[in-house]
Amino acid sequence: MTEQLTSDLSAEQIAAGRRAYELDKAHVFHSWQAQGPFSPMTILKTEGSHVWDGEGRKLIDISSQLVNTNIGHQHPKVIAAIQEQAAKIATIAPQHVSDVRSEAARLIAERTPGDLNKIFFTNGGADAVEHAVRMARLHTGRNKVLSAYRSYHGGTHMAVNITGDPRRFASDKATDGVVHFFPAYPYRSYFNSTTEAEETERALKHLEDTIILEGPGTIAALILETIPGTAGIYLPPPGYLQGVRELTRKYGIVYIADEVMAGFGRSGEWFAVDHWDVTPDLLTFAKGVNSGYVPLGGVAISEPIFETFREQVYPGGLTYSGHPLACAAAVATINAMEDEGMIANAKRLGDEIIGPRLRQFATEHPAVGEVRGTGVFWAIELVKNRATREPLAPYGGSSPQMNEVVTAAKSAGLLPMANFNRLHVVPAMNIPDEVLIEALDRLEQALIVADRFVEE
Repeated sequence: MTEQLTSDLSAEQIAAGRRAYELDKAHVFHSWQAQGPFSPMTILKTEGSHVWDGEGRKLIDISSQLVNTNIGHQHPKVIAAIQEQAAKIATIAPQHVSDVRSEAARLIAERTPGDLNKIFFTNGGADAVEHAVRMARLHTGRNKVLSAYRSYHGGTHMAVNITGDPRRFASDKATDGVVHFFPAYPYRSYFNSTTEAEETERALKHLEDTIILEGPGTIAALILETIPGTAGIYLPPPGYLQGVRELTRKYGIVYIADEVMAGFGRSGEWFAVDHWDVTPDLLTFAKGVNSGYVPLGGVAISEPIFETFREQVYPGGLTYSGHPLACAAAVATINAMEDEGMIANAKRLGDEIIGPRLRQFATEHPAVGEVRGTGVFWAIELVKNRATREPLAPYGGSSPQMNEVVTAAKSAGLLPMANFNRLHVVPAMNIPDEVLIEALDRLEQALIVADRFVEE
């Protein structure tokens, strides 16, 4: 392992990286950070499931950056498609027909469930959520939006207010028509459930009570991450999503499935709703649609909502909606996923390698409270005490202990993803088996550190 962590880049590359770091500190304002103490990692090179840091160390990327490089870094087919499109038509306004945009829309519509056959392109997930909510409000003539606590829907104004985790606090003025409800989350049940069946029944009862008490005639939409991402990768218990879908039908509420992180193969299906055979009215996507190579997101629209805007003008749009370079990357990415069997491979990696190894961790490491996930979309909950489930870091923050765990993962040669008290295992869908096994071996070194903080 020591050999893996030594530099295999040139002195010139490393020197260029150090200059980039100095310029970054002088001029770049970073997302979600206090700017002064933040010390960002420099990335000098990416390839497949590896990145090289500012010192030239080769790290295994089990974060997929922000859970978006679903087909890994620098996939040659996608790079070639971007280059070819740039030489042909580099940009075009959204009011014109573009062959690559049309093809991207076709490929996406063929894979979305049910009648979600119309695609509105955005620049990312947050503005996809913004536009999905706008469509729902105009379609229903209502204003309120229901959203779960422990969720994340984006950083723009409406999307961050819809978000159910602490990132919304600084922007939440309670004036945007958002009503939050408790999700089904068996490990940390808000309903004192002891079984998944109880959790489903009680969570659905709570949701229906919320709808009734808020007034069904005032609610435009319910938005739900099919499998929440940074909120914890907690899978809905059996029957929950189907129950949510029935409640939205019963009360005439538009159901928006947020698949920005879970979509395009990450869960081992094209879309996570496919696991539960549920079809929403609107579906938001981004990230994995083109592996993040060029910014792209969108909304897949059902026929009834499309009909609302057949003759009525939709009051929304973006200068870069369906940008040719982004759509070229999407076409190449989706075709690569299909041709190379990546969706089935993601399921296999979860079933045969990640799931069994993480369950072994849960047996052998007292700091592991729970492991959960599907495909290449997994989380490890770290706790101080398994009986009380006290987290290793508080909700909404970190802790010195959790910082040590993350440092240990990096020292072991990983680029990890951590949020609050969790480590997320979210590699690319095409990570080679041997690289994934090595990554999990290295991750165990971080769990050994976490075990030191367990309180009996």
